[in-house]
Amino acid sequence: MSAATPYIPPIAEYAFLYREAFGRDIVAAASGGAITADDAVEIIAGAGEFAAEVLAPLDRAGDRIGARLENGEVHLPDGFAEAYQALVEAGWVSATAPESAGGDGLPESIGAGLGEIWNGSNMAFALCWMLSAGAIHALDAAASDELRETYLTKLVSGEWTGTMNLTEPEAGSDLGAIRTTATPREDGTYSISGQKIFITWGDHDLAENIVHLVLARTPGAPDGAKGLSLFVAPRTLVNADGSLGERNRVETVAIEHKIGIHASPTCVLSYEDATGYLVGELHGGLAGMFVMMNSARVGMGHQATGISDRAYQGAADYAAGRLQGSVQDRPAGAPIAEHPDVRRILRSMSSQVFAMRALAVHVGDLFDRAHDEADLLPMAELFVPILKGWTSEEALRVTSDGIQVYGGMGFVEETGAAQHYRDARIIPIYEGTTAIQSNDLIGRKVLRDGGSTVGALFAQIDETVAALRATEGAVAVRVADRLARAVEAARRATDALLAFGLGRDASAVSVPYLMLLGTLSGGWMHALAVVAVAAHAEPAETDAARLTDADFYAAHHLARVHALAETVAVGEIA
Repeated sequence: MSAATPYIPPIAEYAFLYREAFGRDIVAAASGGAITADDAVEIIAGAGEFAAEVLAPLDRAGDRIGARLENGEVHLPDGFAEAYQALVEAGWVSATAPESAGGDGLPESIGAGLGEIWNGSNMAFALCWMLSAGAIHALDAAASDELRETYLTKLVSGEWTGTMNLTEPEAGSDLGAIRTTATPREDGTYSISGQKIFITWGDHDLAENIVHLVLARTPGAPDGAKGLSLFVAPRTLVNADGSLGERNRVETVAIEHKIGIHASPTCVLSYEDATGYLVGELHGGLAGMFVMMNSARVGMGHQATGISDRAYQGAADYAAGRLQGSVQDRPAGAPIAEHPDVRRILRSMSSQVFAMRALAVHVGDLFDRAHDEADLLPMAELFVPILKGWTSEEALRVTSDGIQVYGGMGFVEETGAAQHYRDARIIPIYEGTTAIQSNDLIGRKVLRDGGSTVGALFAQIDETVAALRATEGAVAVRVADRLARAVEAARRATDALLAFGLGRDASAVSVPYLMLLGTLSGGWMHALAVVAVAAHAEPAETDAARLTDADFYAAHHLARVHALAETVAVGEIA
């Protein structure tokens, strides 16, 4: 998106998703009527206005200037600290924090909309908010009353920010290889020593303190992941009266020079006899950290959706104004948006964005309802690796397509199209690579219960196919036919996976299987939209575009399910 193109928050899209797409007011249903879709749309509109006016204008400067380390301290470009304070004062940090932690406890379905908007307007900035949200969930789940009072309240208010300290030079995805030590002291605190790398927003000048959540190993702890414990190690120590004291012995050694998200400081932190406080049970650190990691993984889905929509908005705006060559079967002076292949690319992008957005809302709704309907939790958890893995991979496709629409101008930095692709490239890597997500999917979510949960998903899609066939219209017929054939291909692929069992064959095709389920789920989201549109007594202004997107997705994207099913059935090829 060029500097001249404003960010447009997708308010109407969320209105449709909250009110209609799933056949009911999902916000009211999940909250018992305490909050409705109309309320949710107002919240999304407010966030959209804030994002467009405050965050989006900083996005390009953040990419060009980036975070910088000077005299051991990290500084962000001008305007970032003011924007963060405005975010805090407007209550956006506490909005989605759980009520049990002292937050407003907005439904997860609304959190999906907020997450997309923050990331769509300024992905690098949004990571700070996302990491704090994860730290809030982790401390809310496991922290003592004293830690909650000292640290959790400040995170929820937004006065302080949070980080996740896992990775080390010799311990990436293999957390069991972590060697940072935590030695108990007589006063009940721990001395933490070691080096952590790739720490997102590990240091900055936006807030007065940073709450590091650190995985470390105590003396005599069991080897591997079972010996890890979780600690709070603040950047600045806190006095007994709650005031800030001296700087903790945590040093920012370097910040990484990355492909993208330049305004998100990714730090190397050195702990030398730093003071830490145990969170939860000794040697129970991985369980506590997984709370934060799962929160972040869902957030990655929102991030992928946001950056994809930002790329689409820029490409569509450029194509609508760019004149180049005569356009087949169009009058002279038609813009490139009318070229058949450019139309194909733009429709591909828009249909993917809707599928990603709708799935994120659906997953949020499942978690919302699972509070009262525990039987929904397995389905919600099934979708976590799909949401993270599938949307992050598709974000690369969408942002790359955005560059293609710009042509040569997309390959130079002044349009901003390249930034979106560069920023998106990290999403399939951090918080667990796509392979880590897919191994979680097949191991813990599909094979463990013999395919029961994924079978229930297929049954729900069958119900939507039946609903489509009960409606009128050529698009409904085509989408129903293609979705029905796709879900049968998914069943065959699942049967093959179950026959493999948990071994090399299943692991070798776990990513294709994840992409299959993600693509299928996206088609399901479009099918639900077609059913909702068919229920309109009078056509709405957006109906035609929704039907075209659904028709396109079924023909161009849902068709990929069949090829992926063929791949899954083969297993490993030596």
